[in-house]
Amino acid sequence: MLHSAILKDKLIGATHMPAEVMQYVFKQRWLQIWVPQQYCGLGLSFKEGLKVLKNLAQTDGSLGWMVTLCAGANYFSRNLKPETAFELFQKSTTCFGGSGMIGGTAERKDNEYFINGIWRFATGAPHLSHFTLNAIVIENGQKVLDEKGNELIRSFIIPQHQVKIIADWKAMGMRATGTYSFEIHNIAVSEKYSFIYNEFFTDSSLDKIPFRIFADLTLLVNYFGMAFHFGEEALKLRPSLDLTFFLRTIKEREEKVYGFADEIEKILCNTLEIGIEKQKEIHQFGEISVKELSCKIIELYTQLGIRASHTDNSVHQIFCDYFTASQHANFRPVY
Repeated sequence: MLHSAILKDKLIGATHMPAEVMQYVFKQRWLQIWVPQQYCGLGLSFKEGLKVLKNLAQTDGSLGWMVTLCAGANYFSRNLKPETAFELFQKSTTCFGGSGMIGGTAERKDNEYFINGIWRFATGAPHLSHFTLNAIVIENGQKVLDEKGNELIRSFIIPQHQVKIIADWKAMGMRATGTYSFEIHNIAVSEKYSFIYNEFFTDSSLDKIPFRIFADLTLLVNYFGMAFHFGEEALKLRPSLDLTFFLRTIKEREEKVYGFADEIEKILCNTLEIGIEKQKEIHQFGEISVKELSCKIIELYTQLGIRASHTDNSVHQIFCDYFTASQHANFRPVY
């Protein structure tokens, strides 16, 4: 069994996810934390899954981020028809991932869709068994409109061998996540491998969590994990630093997240809805937390000396990973 310290050692300076690490990820089925047990997934509760993601991010930023986004894509197992989901997720190596953007078209002919386009960026691309994407549906050369007169958008699942991966990730951090763009040219997809993201074929509290809350909390625990890891490594460079308050604050905010998760599941188990005010409260908590953590990490980084800037130093890697992740649109401030 690979322990946290060994995983950290294997990922220092890594520009890709080592095969041994990926084998362990598959063995633990971390990519299937949100896949229901009826489809052979772990079927964890919201809080249990968040704890897994936080611990992985504290081990390594790229590892936590990749598992978070790929496990988030595997959440779409709930949107597939049961026979399709069961067929796909019997394998521990089944891993969805892709792009949330609308990057192409799906031409509808009979019971098939012909997919064309380019999508950016798919985290974990080299390790995905299937790529997920959103496309505009067209028929007879015309865009299909929904009942409200808007362009009809459907989501699709494409096997990796039918996808061209474009290795174009040039960010300073998250280098081992394998976050690449991908292109598809005139690939036919059966109706059973398409889905609508807010239509579910399972029945659990996780199905009813608003996407905004799901995204906020799964990403937020990554920032907490990386920030705590930064503090741990900073102390190795400067043992005289007093980081008691910094590390305690992270732990307190982490517990606040788990409190939100318990509250949400309790509300949903009682067949109630999550109100807009609760969604705003959680998002604002995330925005404030990330902003304050970012400022504190920069302040600490300037006190660590030249060794912290060496590209083979773990503090440098965590710093780059954290601030690459901070550019995700979810919590990025807009002025």
